[in-house]
Amino acid sequence: MIIGIAGLGLIGGSLAKAYKAQPGHTVYGYDTDASIQSFAQLSGAIDGLLDCESAGRCDCLFIAVYPEDAVQYLRQMAPHFNRNGLVIDCCGTKRRICELGFDLARQYGFTFAGGHPMAGSHHAGFRNSRANLFKNASMVIVPPVFDDMALLQHIRCILEPLQLAKITIANAEKHDQMIAYTSQMAHLVSNAYVKSPASYEHRGYSAGSYLDLTRVAWLNPQMWAELFLENADYLLPELDIFIAALSHYRDALTRGDREKLEILLEEGRQIKREVDGR
Repeated sequence: MIIGIAGLGLIGGSLAKAYKAQPGHTVYGYDTDASIQSFAQLSGAIDGLLDCESAGRCDCLFIAVYPEDAVQYLRQMAPHFNRNGLVIDCCGTKRRICELGFDLARQYGFTFAGGHPMAGSHHAGFRNSRANLFKNASMVIVPPVFDDMALLQHIRCILEPLQLAKITIANAEKHDQMIAYTSQMAHLVSNAYVKSPASYEHRGYSAGSYLDLTRVAWLNPQMWAELFLENADYLLPELDIFIAALSHYRDALTRGDREKLEILLEEGRQIKREVDGR
């Protein structure tokens, strides 16, 4: 296959390395930072520059940049995409990019599908990318239609070199609703949690629970602010639910109400048991 990748950060760089790790694939890459683009080519992660000419030859082109940049890239490059090719974005929200992508695909004749690989790291950039980032991970795909089995199978074949464990098919609204809870809330809570003065004295007092909860506090502020604002209509209700839940724990502590506190803790434990299928 001929693969194009716009954006050579953690996700884009890992996509490039994953395809190059499999025999027979040619990868073209583009990044706004020319030094990263050059290093990616020197290191063998890409074979050449993704431009208007090479984009027209790609069997699949991934857009792995911030949401606003992805919108601009789509608008600029849509006339140059392969009419028989597939374009997949990798943005963390799907409604805006999919609406535009589906519209441009109808206008210019290529196939667009929204995509969100559920893999990552708090260490960003091409230098932290790796070929096995997506191995055994899941990826959400938002197709233009849901009854085209040939297209869905084609997408699965295109993604096979990533060695994903699961591909979830969803519409853009369902994706954004769920990601507000599973990803965005986790980053928001983690980032707020470390603002306690106790964070500066945690060494020697912290173990796995602290590390698990605070790992994603080390985030990219520009990217996550953009994602939070774009998905605020789904994120705000989740934040309200969380604040309300915390208030119940606080009230029980204030009253010294052990019975209520045990009930609250048991409720959370049972929900966790149910969602994990135990």
